[in-house]
Amino acid sequence: MHYFLSGSAALKWLEKPYVFHLKKDDLYELDQDSFSFLRACAAPQGCAAHDMDFLDYCVKENIITKEKPSLKRPSLIPSPVPSLRYLELQITDRCNLSCRHCYIRDKCHHELSVQQVRRVLNELEELQGLRVLITGGEPFLHSDFSAINSMLPDFWIRKVLFTNGLMVSEEKLRGLNVDEIQFSIDGMERAHDLLRGKGTFRRVLDALKLSRDHGFHVSVATMVHSENLNDFDVMDELFKEIGVREWAVDIPCMTGKSAEEKHLWVTPEQGGLYLGYGFGEGLHTGASGFGCGLHLMAVLADSRAAKCTFYSDRTVGTIEDGLRLCWERIRPITLSDLDCDCEHIDVCRGGCRFRAELLGNALGRDLYKCRQYGIMV
Repeated sequence: MHYFLSGSAALKWLEKPYVFHLKKDDLYELDQDSFSFLRACAAPQGCAAHDMDFLDYCVKENIITKEKPSLKRPSLIPSPVPSLRYLELQITDRCNLSCRHCYIRDKCHHELSVQQVRRVLNELEELQGLRVLITGGEPFLHSDFSAINSMLPDFWIRKVLFTNGLMVSEEKLRGLNVDEIQFSIDGMERAHDLLRGKGTFRRVLDALKLSRDHGFHVSVATMVHSENLNDFDVMDELFKEIGVREWAVDIPCMTGKSAEEKHLWVTPEQGGLYLGYGFGEGLHTGASGFGCGLHLMAVLADSRAAKCTFYSDRTVGTIEDGLRLCWERIRPITLSDLDCDCEHIDVCRGGCRFRAELLGNALGRDLYKCRQYGIMV
């Protein structure tokens, strides 16, 4: 009997060979024998197994099936080292809100063309990328979002859409070609509406539940600010109750509009403790000994590329240069480069380097992460 690599599984040749389950967001490291077997399963003729234990495991994990996928698989070539696994793709900077903590100070109404988005996704797939994070602004406000949405099934990459939730509807969800939707919820009703506008909390919560009911993985991103510090235990209970898959908690960098809202800032002593909230798997395990962002790059709505969206003033080229060349221009930060040597550094990974730079030293400590781990400096 012949088996085929599942339509939800993709082989990825990163620093080591892996198989990536796009729907479950699981990454499995492979030895040479299992890699060779699954490469055969990915071929048009499929494969026959001899190791029944491994076969049974792959069937159970929905890595292989008896059904042949219809979508053509991309080339399997080694990735750069370090690998580019996650791409923030800011398809537009247009937004329907004017959040008080937004890192984008001036929205210039840039957007990537449909052709540019397809080119970027093709190159990310060729570089063995795992996830594209479709961001804005508000992604639904792209002038041709429907065309971008229509092309997404063509790529063996997990698609995650970031939204404020206000444009989510039954109609949009029925045809939406993403695996996960991440909603921004910055506190319970009073605190969230303070940042994002009256009535937005109830609307985003309804949108999240509706997305969950339509079968999407749903996740939440929360920013710590001075007005939501008493909400975290309630949010934790609420998000678990309604089936949120992952909750990411962070502290805004004092840039963009946030720089003007000083009354919303929290000190490291105040805010660091809240970084212990949140749940979920987060990013897949990468190489040890490196700071944050080892496998991440951003493409901005004006086609420039940067280490992440916070580094929009220090870009490394444009998508016309090609993703690979832009990626190769980014120098990874090793933990040994940092002025930090506490016992938690391998877990903390130096925290947010952009935030540490705002605090006074590009290679110094992210004092918010220090406080999370009980280190006071």
